[in-house]
Amino acid sequence: MQIVGELINASRKSVGQAIKAQEAETIKKLARDQYEHGAHYIDINAGIFVGKEKEYMEWLIKLVQEVVDIPCCIDSPDPVVVESALKLSRNGRPMVNSISLEKDRFDNLLPIVAEHKCKVVALCMSDEGMPETANDRFAIAEKLVNILVQKNVSPDDIYVDPLVQPISTNKIYGVEFLNSIEMIMTRLEGVHTICGMSNISYGLPKRALLNRAFAVMSVLKGLDTAIMNPLDANMMANIIIAETLAGKDEFCMNFLEAYRANRLDI
Repeated sequence: MQIVGELINASRKSVGQAIKAQEAETIKKLARDQYEHGAHYIDINAGIFVGKEKEYMEWLIKLVQEVVDIPCCIDSPDPVVVESALKLSRNGRPMVNSISLEKDRFDNLLPIVAEHKCKVVALCMSDEGMPETANDRFAIAEKLVNILVQKNVSPDDIYVDPLVQPISTNKIYGVEFLNSIEMIMTRLEGVHTICGMSNISYGLPKRALLNRAFAVMSVLKGLDTAIMNPLDANMMANIIIAETLAGKDEFCMNFLEAYRANRLDI
């Protein structure tokens, strides 16, 4: 499982305050902690700062790249912000989060993604709104993937996000998401799937329990990338165990490595 560390997000109150106050050490620590706990990418979002997003995004990327040698995931729908951030990115190939079938977003971001040969989150969203069923999600995913591939984006660089919606608002959302993961991974050869796990439990008590169970179910269906908090030791352990039981861990090597490092003692 590839992990995109989600903690450097300005919508989190403490992070937003740290960005506004230019508390560099706070941001660096968040980056280091996520890397040391298994993140493969560091997501960076400064979207709450209207008019200053580009400035803060550039500041954040420079700070993060000072302390970790993994790529950034540039979390913005603004093409000006994305292009500026891509030009600053090093430490491997960055990821853009995200393109969708919403016309303005698609038209503005597609040339940038194609030019920079970066990895990209393909969000299952269109101008018609958020899809509810697995079939609706797959239809958007298929169209997005086909267009990206035609623009010479490798399937291996495409991370399809079928959108997790709160189970508290509709009982079908969990099952439909899980079925969409399976459809995408079996029918669209070579692509990845990605999601933010925690949306499933929005509005409910015991959210951590629901999120962990949902993660295990998602791994079984083929999910191979998650946007999450890598400092959540319970969630990380559950993902390792799920991949082992799903036959995705050759000779149980990842499980044994985690055991020896005491990362399963939860």
